Amino acid sequence: MDLYEYQAKHLFGKHGVPVTAGEVCSTADAAREATRKIGSAVVVKAQVKVGGRGKAGGVKLADTPDDAADKAAAILGMDIKGHTVYRVLVTEASDIAEEYYVSFLLDRANRAFLAMASVAGGVDIEEVAATRPDELAMIRVDALDGCTPEKAQEIVEAAGFPEAAKAQIARILEQLWRVLVEEDATLVEVNPLVLTPTGTVLALDGKVTLDDNAHYRHASHADFVDRDNTDPIELRAKEFDLNYVKLHGEVGIVGNGAGLVMSTLDVVAYAGEEFGGIKPANFLDIGGGASAGVMANGLDIVLNDPEVEAVFVNVFGGITSCDAVADGIVQAMTMLAERGEPVTKPIVCRIDGNNAVEGRRILTEAEHDLIELVDTMDDAARRVAELAAARKAGKQG
Repeated sequence: MDLYEYQAKHLFGKHGVPVTAGEVCSTADAAREATRKIGSAVVVKAQVKVGGRGKAGGVKLADTPDDAADKAAAILGMDIKGHTVYRVLVTEASDIAEEYYVSFLLDRANRAFLAMASVAGGVDIEEVAATRPDELAMIRVDALDGCTPEKAQEIVEAAGFPEAAKAQIARILEQLWRVLVEEDATLVEVNPLVLTPTGTVLALDGKVTLDDNAHYRHASHADFVDRDNTDPIELRAKEFDLNYVKLHGEVGIVGNGAGLVMSTLDVVAYAGEEFGGIKPANFLDIGGGASAGVMANGLDIVLNDPEVEAVFVNVFGGITSCDAVADGIVQAMTMLAERGEPVTKPIVCRIDGNNAVEGRRILTEAEHDLIELVDTMDDAARRVAELAAARKAGKQG
């Protein structure tokens, strides 16, 4: 999960990284009040999870509370590379003598962590790496040893930071390492890390990516979920702990195992070409050992997507037992009916593998008009695309 700047700087402050005072605001009036509290010139910064805010007009200096309100009003609602600005960070303006770059990231290929540091901060680090690679130090950090004082000193020496800033930057590197480890992050970045004319080093910006696999260890990380820019169906799926990604298509997909679900997306997209470009509407992996309850929750999520015209349940029983899957499908139909939301969309099921015969028997004996069993994945994909196209055409007609 990528964090907004204000969220990243919150974690920085929690672990001792020096940051400027600031307040996140969602209205111009709130920006005015925040500037009044700060009592000096401020920077009004769009909060979006994408670079290039300054070039897009999303970062503006304001001298007075009223000026900050005007700047915030201009930034709020902006579209920056497809991201709508719902909040701005109003932060104390800082005089800058020099700008640097530092980061830690997970180096999966080498099963370690990588520290990157440069005296050329304030610009895209990719540009520095491409045009001035000698100005970018890249130092391996062992996962067990971590960023010790000795390792931090090695990084600052390799980057060539000025003598007056080395001690402060080394200490900040140790603090950033604590952010990485204690918050279960895969990326911690500061660009720019600045040296002020008075000799103080500050983190003026911040980027953090948290490992979603460690979410269960951090209850407070739930507050970082981006509800404004996340599809509401995805948010609801998170409540059920489902691996769901919203796409834009007409066929809801439910499968067990990421590989099978990815293959199902491809097969449905291919079959859909015959029926006017019908496409999969989502990725939903209910997992290798999904229970009937998980299956019911998955169908509940997919069937309530207004774009979905038909659902393809594609399950190969390994750890998952096909009779449990079938029970889940039947339970979902009953549950939704009892909630006053009876299923009206056809469900095509391909069930194979562990206890498949019993699973097919359960679905057959349920005698539900909207459930259809098909033997092979290709045939099921073609059938669900056909049904989705027919429903879509009926609405348009």
